[in-house]
Parts: sequence; C-alpha cells; structure tokens
Amino acid sequence: MVYTTHYQSPLGALLLAARGDALAGLWLEGQKYFLGSLKEPAEPMEGHPVLLQAGDWLSRYFAGERPDSGELKLDPGGGEFRRTVWEELCRIPYGSVTTYGALARTVAARLGRASMSAQAVGGAVGHNPISILIPCHRVVGSDSSLTGYAGGLEKKRYLLSLEGIDVTTLSTPTRGTAL
Repeated sequence: MVYTTHYQSPLGALLLAARGDALAGLWLEGQKYFLGSLKEPAEPMEGHPVLLQAGDWLSRYFAGERPDSGELKLDPGGGEFRRTVWEELCRIPYGSVTTYGALARTVAARLGRASMSAQAVGGAVGHNPISILIPCHRVVGSDSSLTGYAGGLEKKRYLLSLEGIDVTTLSTPTRGTAL
C-alpha cells in the first residue's frame, strides 16, 4: 500500500507518497508525469513516519538549509538505468548544475559503457518521481539553458536560486522544454 499526504511549499502544493519505510514519490501538483510511477492504490495518511520525515526535510530545505537526500530512504522504483541516473542526480552538490551530456558520460562510465545518449538520460531525469530530493532541477542544457523540468521553468529557477545558483546566467530555451 502507498500512503500520501500534501505539503504546502513556496512552489505550491506537493504530493508526497510513501511505500513501506521509504519515500516513493514527491510531485509538484500538476507537473508532467504527476503520479506516473504509482501503480498501486494510494491512501491519504497524514501521520505516516516517512511522510513526516519528508515534510521536515522539505521545511528545512525551503528555509534555506541544505539537508542531505541520504537522510531519507528513497524508493523511486524504475529499472537499473533510471535508478543509476537518479543516484547520480543525488551526487550533484548544492550550488552546482551539470548538463545532460556530462550526466550521460558519468552514467555511461558507471554502467561500463563507452558512451550514452544525453537524450536517454534526459528521459530518466524527466521521469524522476521524487522531485527536489532527487535534484533533477540541477541539470541544464549544454548551452546553459533551463531546459527539461517537469514542474516548469519558473519552479526550476526558484529551486536553483534557493540553492545559490545565479539564474541570470542561465538562458530560457525557446523550445524543447518539459513544461
């Protein structure tokens, strides 16, 4: 069984989901692929320990602290490839961004491959079911554009700015974004 609760954030309502003793989802209401990874029934439960921990983590994050995503047990689901991409996202430090191409090279090396498509990695980044904690917002286009955030570019800008990134140095793409 999956248990859910809502969290009110500066970005609007977030939906948190727990499966067993792990966080299984964190979505911005209305984002692309909202609830996409949940295949089983969900039941609201305000006091679930994992959901309370996730709410505490988010409160500290939005207060300007830099909590570690490793504080919570995460169960985003997905196959080996996606899980590897999501693990690499968690290694991008606060105050930093990387590109899809650089992320693809890192994932390829981890999987023992000579190369990997940045577009394939971008697909995994876009389907990240645990937004913010698995920081897919820290990935930008090779031209330093704010491309590819399922929650929308304004929310990506907000998160990066909160983490100390000067978003004025990042451009807004004219097409190809996950709005």
